Formats: sequence, structure tokens, C-alpha cells
Amino acid sequence: MDYTKHFVTRLRRLVTPQFEAIPGTDQVANSAGGFAFEVDGWGRLDRFLILGSEGGTYYIGERRLTVENAHVVAELIHEDGLRVVERAVEMSTSGRAAKNDPALFVLAMAAGLGDERTRAAALVAMPRVARTATHLFHWLQFVQGFRGWGRSVRRAVAEWYTGKDAAQVAYQVLKYPSRDGWTHRDALRLAHAKPPTTTHDLIFRYAVKGWDGVEGVENAEPGVMATLEAVRSLADMSPAKAAQTISERRLVREMVPTELLRHAVVWEALLERMPLTALIRNLGVMTKVGLLTPMAEAAETVAARITDGNALQAARVHPIAVLAALKTYASGRGMRGKGAWDPVAKVVDALDRAFYLAFRNAPTTGQRTMLALDVSGSMTVGVAGMPYLSCREASAAMALVTAATEPRHMFTAFTAGQYEFRSWSTGLQRVAISPRQRLDDVIRSTERMPFGATDCALPMVEALKYRWKVDVFVVYTDSETWAGAIHPVQALRRYRERMGIAAKLVVVAMASNGFSIADPDDAGMLDVVGFDAATPGLIADFAA
Repeated sequence: MDYTKHFVTRLRRLVTPQFEAIPGTDQVANSAGGFAFEVDGWGRLDRFLILGSEGGTYYIGERRLTVENAHVVAELIHEDGLRVVERAVEMSTSGRAAKNDPALFVLAMAAGLGDERTRAAALVAMPRVARTATHLFHWLQFVQGFRGWGRSVRRAVAEWYTGKDAAQVAYQVLKYPSRDGWTHRDALRLAHAKPPTTTHDLIFRYAVKGWDGVEGVENAEPGVMATLEAVRSLADMSPAKAAQTISERRLVREMVPTELLRHAVVWEALLERMPLTALIRNLGVMTKVGLLTPMAEAAETVAARITDGNALQAARVHPIAVLAALKTYASGRGMRGKGAWDPVAKVVDALDRAFYLAFRNAPTTGQRTMLALDVSGSMTVGVAGMPYLSCREASAAMALVTAATEPRHMFTAFTAGQYEFRSWSTGLQRVAISPRQRLDDVIRSTERMPFGATDCALPMVEALKYRWKVDVFVVYTDSETWAGAIHPVQALRRYRERMGIAAKLVVVAMASNGFSIADPDDAGMLDVVGFDAATPGLIADFAA
């Protein structure tokens, strides 16, 4: 018997099963019963801001995951509240986060739990993060959990309205009338907002009292008044007349009565100035009503707009929103079972291209790159609060972004096999997917992969076994590893030593938990957040 297989003092030669901590490290138990490295507070903040906690993970429910992240945020606010505010603003305004709600929540926490400077900074930053009335209502709901309506909160909310020109305020009032139990009437009354112009006064009165409050207001901007009148009269118009009014007054979907949204002519008018995010979200409806058909001019217009890289960046269209739209649209059916349509191939192709364009450009490094997808059972849950898009599907799509810029790559998928004779059989397999494939095809092939327990060491173990030459291992995982006979960091170091390659490891986190398989004390390992729009560039910088 070789007793040194179980106990040595030279840690570089040590092999530890993943259900035990590596001696001499500060590993912690993960949610699956294995051991991993703990992500520091600032890394956890980034994960929360980008991925949120909606829906929880395979092992942790939504409530517990939210509470865990909130405790981390609270500690960071007490440590350096201004840095927390700056990070929330950066993630929100740069479009790197999948959803804006986590940034609003963090800002609300800072406004209630921070010191005087932090609270002031959070309230000043609020309009930059709460860019729409829906965002404002979300923030109002959040902030009540951490503080009351003091003078500073009233002033911040009032400035949200008075800091915009009258036309912008009218747009917000008409497009987003209510959310989370809040209305503009509630916000304006509690904030005691004083209108800076006669037109603001008109809009505030309309928001608080409806048409009864508008009577008697004079000298308001005629364009704003005309927009209010147009929205009011839409319900009595024919589809053709409504379409003309929508085009003339530049109205948006939320201002149009539901009955009119069954007509292609109305959607054609809305399409003229439809924001990109709304356009991508409503592709199925526009196809269902007959506006988007093969060879139709509208389909050409849509394809051109959603493949405009500059416009995607300016509109902060997040890659995961495009991926979710692609999966839904290509399936020909709404994820909640509402409505069906025949997908237009040109639109599907445009969404495929838009997914890559929504990420920031990453350079080609020429490194030999293994893209390893964790397809274990814990990766079958939804990503970033989207239950119809699993982490395994999202990670496969995201890996394609790096594959598109790195010609020397190979795809693998891993999951521990069945328990046989007291050891785990290998579960790593080569995957025949390519950036030249359409994303919806890749998603379908990922859905069919078998899944089981999690062993994140398999990419390095198998690469050494078959003598594959790899410069960079990129592992897409939730880091809930537990089933292997050796820890991933030990497998990487063994690979480096025996292959003579200074291989690096990039761990792409697909959940906002607090674990990573990357050793923070190893300069050749990097932990990044999945579906951060900047991640492909970060991977390339690290690889180079």
C-alpha cells in the first residue's frame, strides 16, 4: 500500500477528494457537500449585480441566496459604502448586468444602511441607475425596506421628475403608469415635487388626478398636450387611424390599448421608433400578427436594426436578453404557452449575430483553449432569473463567444458518471459544436447531454490522461463540485508539472453563490462572472 496517497506534508504532491478541504487552505464547504474556495465580498458583489438571485440555484432557494448576498452587501457598505455605490452604478450604466434590479436593490441598501456620505452618494446616483419609471418604482419598493421617507429621499424622488424635460417626463408617465403597487400619483405626492415649468405642472396634475387635473392649465407645450390627447383617443380609433396617430405622435406599445395590438398595421407603426429592447422582446407577437414574414420589408428592417452593434451597445441590450429571445423565437411558441408563430429564418439569423455583437470585442490571443462546460445536474436551473434558459444552455452559448475569437480551441462537457466500484467513472466528453453553428442548434444539442454529479477537475484530469496540450482551461460552472477524487486546483498543478505547460484556469461563475474552484492565491487562476458582457475580453486579457 502506498500510504502517501492519503497523507503527505509536501502539499504540491497531495491529492484530496473533493468532499474534503485541501490541508493548509481556507476552503469552505459548498452547498453540494464538497469544498471550494470562498469568493471575497467584492467578487460576490459583482456576481450579485450581474446574475442576481432570482430563482435561486439548484441547491439554494431564492430566499436564502438573496439573504446571503444581502448580508455580504451590508458588510461591504460598512467597509466602503462609496465603492459599493460606484460599483452598482458602473454595472448598471455600462450594460454589463443581465438585469437592473440587483443594482437598484444595492443602491437602496446603501441609501438606508450607509454612513452619511454613502447615503448621500446613493441618492445622488439613483437617477443614473433608475433610468425609467419602472426602475424608480422598483427602487421605491426596495428602499422602504431600509429606511423611511425622509427629506433626502423626497428630494431625490422629486429631482428624478424635475431633472428631466417635460417631454421626457410625459413619456415616462404614459409608458410606465404603475409597477410594484406604486404609481406616479404615489411618488409625486410623497415627494412633494414642485413643477419647474407650466408643462411639468400639466403632467404632474395628469399623473395625480387624471384628466380632471389638466383642466385650467394654460401655456403648456402644445406637443406634450397633443401627445396626451392622442393617447386618450386611441381607444376610439380604427387600426389604420391609430397607426397614423402612433406614427405622428411617436407613441410606444405601452401607450396603445390591447385590442389594437392584434393588428399588423399598428405594429408596423410602432416598429418605426421601437426601442431595441422592446423590439427584441416582441418579435414573436409581430410574427404572430403577420408583420414579420419571409421576404417582408419589416423583417429586413428588424434584421438590420438588431445587428447594428453600435445601437446594441448604446441601448444596453444584454447578451442574455438576446439569447432568451433567440430561444423563445426560434421555438415558435411563448415560454408561458401564450401564442404560436412560424419563425422567420432571417430574424433567427439576425438574433444569432446580435448575441455575439452584444458582448464587448475580445482580441484573438492564439492560446490553446479548452472550453469546458459543466453539464451536471446543478446546471439545469435557470440563469439570472430566467427559468426557461438553463445555466448549461447559457454557458454553451457564452463559450461560443470565446471560441469565435480563439481558433485553437476545443469544446468539452463534463459531469461525473455512475458510482462504480467505489470510484467515479469519467464523465468528460468532446462536444462537436462550433461558432459556425446557429445558437439555437447549439442550445438544442446542449439540452440532450446527459447529466449527473459535479466533478470540476475532469477537464484537467482528462487533458493530462490524453496528453492534450492546453494553455488555458475555461470552465463554465456553478462551482458546486464534490464528486471527484482530486480537487480542480490539484489537478491543474499536476497537469502543469507533468506536461511542462504553465496552463491557466479561468472559472466562469454561472451562479451568484460564494464559491469558486479557482485558488485566489494562484496568479494563474482567475474567477470571472458568467454573462458579464465584459467577460470574453477579460478572459482574452488573462490568457494573453
